[in-house]
Amino acid sequence: MPVRNGNNGNANGGGNGQSIKPIVRCAIYTRKSTDENLDNDFNSLDAQRESAENFIKSQQHEGWIALPDRYDDPAYSGATLERPALQRLMQDIEAGKIDTVVIYKIDRLSRSLLDFTKLIEKLDARNVTLVSVTQQFNTTTSMGRLTLNILLSFAQFEREVITERIRDKVAAAKRRGKYMGGTPPIGYDVDRVNKRLLVNPEEATLVRFIFRRFVQIRSTTLLSKELNGQGHHTKAWVTVKGRARPGIPWHKGHLYRLLNNLLYLGLVAHKDQTYPGEHEAIIDRKLWDEAHKILAENLRSRGQRTRSKTPALLRGVIRCAHCDSGMGITYTAKKGRQYRYYLCVKADKRGYDTCPVRTLPAAEIEEAVVNQLRAVFRSPELIAKTFKNVRGLEEEERKRLEQLKAEIGQRLAVLRSTAARLPGPRTGNSDLARSELTGLDGDIKAAERDLKLVEADLAGLEDRPSSEEDVLRELTALDSLWDNLFPLEQERIIHLLVEKVLVHKDGIEVSLRSDGLHSLNRELQGRELEAPCAK
Repeated sequence: MPVRNGNNGNANGGGNGQSIKPIVRCAIYTRKSTDENLDNDFNSLDAQRESAENFIKSQQHEGWIALPDRYDDPAYSGATLERPALQRLMQDIEAGKIDTVVIYKIDRLSRSLLDFTKLIEKLDARNVTLVSVTQQFNTTTSMGRLTLNILLSFAQFEREVITERIRDKVAAAKRRGKYMGGTPPIGYDVDRVNKRLLVNPEEATLVRFIFRRFVQIRSTTLLSKELNGQGHHTKAWVTVKGRARPGIPWHKGHLYRLLNNLLYLGLVAHKDQTYPGEHEAIIDRKLWDEAHKILAENLRSRGQRTRSKTPALLRGVIRCAHCDSGMGITYTAKKGRQYRYYLCVKADKRGYDTCPVRTLPAAEIEEAVVNQLRAVFRSPELIAKTFKNVRGLEEEERKRLEQLKAEIGQRLAVLRSTAARLPGPRTGNSDLARSELTGLDGDIKAAERDLKLVEADLAGLEDRPSSEEDVLRELTALDSLWDNLFPLEQERIIHLLVEKVLVHKDGIEVSLRSDGLHSLNRELQGRELEAPCAK
């Protein structure tokens, strides 16, 4: 019987000579995968809690008491740890409010072996015992831990089998052309009783219009603008639970998904295969092929326009402040010359007239950002501030590494002590002993490797401390060599230093990373800057 040795209330009795048992505070955790019957007066969560309470009562002579707080997770899968009651339980464990966690069955806590291992490590760190009402084990012993892993392996196996069955069921249903749920596409409604798609005549007319109009104008940008101007919206529908999902204005992404949806041909797709569907087709094959021929031509044309070996220095950091949207690189050719621009993504989707920023010449805005950075490199005040930040960050890193080294050393000592106490493979059950020793040996080797890595990082900090002269030398060298650096090297440095570049209608705003100069200084120490060879 798993009983935790409490550390509160230890005392000897009076004249009767009997010892008073310490109080063991027991938290009951329950979980149910679905929300079926949760509104009943007595559901499976109540049944789990009642069984746990009865078990705790049977241990009253050992000082066990059930805490009044309920840790119930209704309609949550055991495949994830993102459950509100479980998170609250772990917070209370960290706060020292719980001595033992009582569950009905181990798969109520988790069905994942990896997740369960993480939970057990957290319980062990707080000296908290785990007890299952229906499966007798004690997590404080090596044999109990082995038993737990075996039970959990079967729980994970069961979950994987269920997943495979569901996947096979979906595949079989799609081979028969059945609709398997999800957001219904515009043009169809859902017959929830027979689980099939029914043509919505009004929406089907809009779908045919979209296909025919795309064949005529050959542009998703112009088509989305035209649809929005006529007051059309995407599919509006109501979920099984009665939640309304209103339609929204069209953009290019919606149109690409619609134009590539095989359901409109009366087909059902599963992976790389297609099968005749139970539903009626909306689009004929001729119109479908015409639209897809244009899509393929547009894709080739767009690829030729955007293909270039010159990197975009601000890719990933430049944003349109008006639309709160990223800006991508695009190219145009005039009189045999190629010109680069940064283009607002939302303007590209919704139309240029929706954004006052739209496009910017890439060379001009890149030069403006680089000039701001070079002014930073030449500022003595900023160099002194950077040096102070570098030393502060290195000291924080040293403290973190020293703490990590101590933690790993402590864990390593515990593992070695546990291995020394285990019986040899010739005593007791040799298979179990050998399995336990093998697992501990792997843990010890992993901890030893982690310790060596941390010690190497500490040695690196001691061997190469930063000085103000280091920072001054590296930043001065970078300023003088910037124009000669490879474009990819310039882009890498930009991303180290710049958090974001916000483009307004009348100017730009450059935000630097708080630890950018520190990171750059660490990267530049001990290596040469990569620049093209002089000819």
